[in-house]
Amino acid sequence: MCGIVGYIGNKKASPILINGLLRLEYRGYDSAGIATMEENQIVVMKNKGRVNNLNQLAGINDLKGTLGIAHTRWATHGKPSNENSHPQTDNSNEFAVVHNGIIENYHELREFLKENGYYFVSQTDTEVIPNLIDYYYKKENNLLKAVSMTCKDLKGSFALEILSKYEPDKMIVTRKDSPLVIGKGNGENYIASDIPAILSYTKDFYFLDDNEIVELTNKDVKFYNLDLEPISKQIKVIDWGTSSAEKDGYDDFMLKEINEQPSAIRGTIGAKLDNGNIEFENLNFNKEYLESIKKIYIVACGTAMHAGLVAKTLFEKMCKIPTEVDIASEFRYREPLIDEKTLCIYISQSGETADTIAALKLAKQNNAKTIAISNVIGSSITREADYSIYTHAGPEIAVASTKAYTSQVVLLSVLGIYFAEILERVYNQEIDELKQEILNLPSKIEETLKCCKDIKKFANKVYKETDMFFLGRGTDYAVCLEGSLKLKEISYIHSEGYASGELKHGPIALIENGVTVISVITNSNLVDKTISNVQEVITRGAKVLAITSENLGDLGFDTVIKIPKTNKLISPILSVIPLQFLAYYISKEKGLDVDKPRNLAKSVTVE
Repeated sequence: MCGIVGYIGNKKASPILINGLLRLEYRGYDSAGIATMEENQIVVMKNKGRVNNLNQLAGINDLKGTLGIAHTRWATHGKPSNENSHPQTDNSNEFAVVHNGIIENYHELREFLKENGYYFVSQTDTEVIPNLIDYYYKKENNLLKAVSMTCKDLKGSFALEILSKYEPDKMIVTRKDSPLVIGKGNGENYIASDIPAILSYTKDFYFLDDNEIVELTNKDVKFYNLDLEPISKQIKVIDWGTSSAEKDGYDDFMLKEINEQPSAIRGTIGAKLDNGNIEFENLNFNKEYLESIKKIYIVACGTAMHAGLVAKTLFEKMCKIPTEVDIASEFRYREPLIDEKTLCIYISQSGETADTIAALKLAKQNNAKTIAISNVIGSSITREADYSIYTHAGPEIAVASTKAYTSQVVLLSVLGIYFAEILERVYNQEIDELKQEILNLPSKIEETLKCCKDIKKFANKVYKETDMFFLGRGTDYAVCLEGSLKLKEISYIHSEGYASGELKHGPIALIENGVTVISVITNSNLVDKTISNVQEVITRGAKVLAITSENLGDLGFDTVIKIPKTNKLISPILSVIPLQFLAYYISKEKGLDVDKPRNLAKSVTVE
C-alpha cells in the first residue's frame, strides 16, 4: 500500500527520488523518506508527513549521491513517526532498506536478532530486515547471499530495495506478493512500486515475479531466483503517455479521470468489438467448454466488486450461467465450491490487490480456469491467471476509482457478450442491439458529463449532511452501492445503498425530515415500483436527487438529472457519472483532499 522509488545512474538521485514519491502520493501514506549513497556512506533523511516536507530537511540539498532508495509509508506496525518511517537501517548503518508489505514472523525474527546482540529503535516489522541482512553478511561476506538468506527467513509479503556501504555502486531489489517494476534507461535504472512514478523517465520495464532477486548497477540488471541461479527477463514497453499522469489543467486527478471516461471506454472497447465482431486474442474458449461451466464466480474488492455486480446480471441473462459475485477478502475463507466446471473471473485495477490474488490462487488449486481483468500489463494478477484481459483506461491516480470502474464494466460486458455468442442461448438480435449500445457509450458518456453544473448546485445544498441514502433496483441498485462508496471515500459522509424494495423492511426507519436520498431510475420495467418507493421517503420529508433516463414528470423530486437512455444491462456506466460528480463536488465544498482521502491507499497490497 506504500510507495517505493529507486534510482541508480549518473545523475543526482535525490530530486529523482522525491519526484517519484510525489507521483505515488495517490497510493496513500503518512510519512516519507530517502536514503542515498554519499562517498560510500548511507545517508538517510525521513519525516512524518507529506513528501514535500522532505525538501525542508536540513542538508537535503547537499546530497550528491547518484544511487538511492525512497519510500512513502502507510502505517501498519507502529504509529506514524520519524523513527517508524522508512528507510530503516541496521544497527551500524551499513545496510538501508525500504519495504512494502508485512513481515508476519517479525516477532520471532526480532527475538532471534536480540539474542545475537541486535537492538531495535522502531516499532516496525521492517527493521528486522536490514539487521538480518547484516547478520548473514557477517557470515557470508556476500551481499547477494545475505539478501537471499534473509528472504528465505521472511514470512509474509515484501517488495524491498537494499543499499549497502560494502557495495556502494550496487542496489539489490526483490519481491514476494508485493509489486515492483524496474525501468531501464541509458546508463541508468529506475525502480518503483508502480509505473507512474518513473513513467516520465522510461517506457521500457521489467516486471518482477515472486521470489526474484535483482542486482542493479547503472549499466546492468541481473536477475536471479531465490537460490541465486541466473534467470532471463524480457523488457515490456508501456505506451501510456506521460500526460496521463499529470492533471492537464484540472484541479484534481479525480475530476480529470471522470472526464477521461469517454476515451477510457473507447480504448477498452478498442479492437475487441470491431465491425460487429468480438475477438479476444488470448482466450481460446469453445462452446464445449462454456457449456460445461456450471457456475461463474466474479471475485474482487471494493469498486471492482461493484463492477462485478453489474456484470452478474448480464452474464446470467445473456449466457444463462449462474453467476456469483464474491468479496475477495471473504472468498477463500468460506471454502467456496470450486472445481473444473467453475470459471473464476478476478478484477483488480492495479493487478496487485493482495486479497484478490490470494483468492485466484485458491481457484487454481481447485482446477478452475481463471481470468484476470486488470489495467496494468504484467501485474501480479495477470501473471498468476490462466488468461488475462485488459482495460485500457490509462493510469488512474486518484484513490477513488472512476474511469477504471466504468472500463471494467465495459470489458466485462463485452466478455459476457462474447460468451453469449459462443453459447447461442439468446437471440442474435438481442446480442447485436447490446453491441451497438456499447459502441454508442463514449458519445453518451460525453453527453452525461454535461450534468456536472447541476450536480455541483445540488452538492452545495447538501455538503453539510452527515447521512445520505442511495436507492435503486436491479442494476440501479448495483450502481447505488458504488455511488455510496464514492461518497464515503472522499467526503467522509456516512451513506448506504439499498435495494428500493427493501426500504420498507427496515431502512425506512432512518428516513427523517431533511435527509438526502439519491434515487437511480434507469430500468423502464421497474420505474413505477421505484417511484413508489421514493414517494415513501418524500412523504417523510426527504429531499431527493433522481438520476434517470426516463420521463418522470413532476413527482416532488428536489433535483432531476436526465441521462441518455441505454440498455439496462449497461446503464450503470452512465448513471454512475452523476454520482461520481456528487462525491467530488461535496468533497470540494468541504475543503477536503479529493485525490488522497484519509486512511485509504490506491493499491491494497496487504490483506
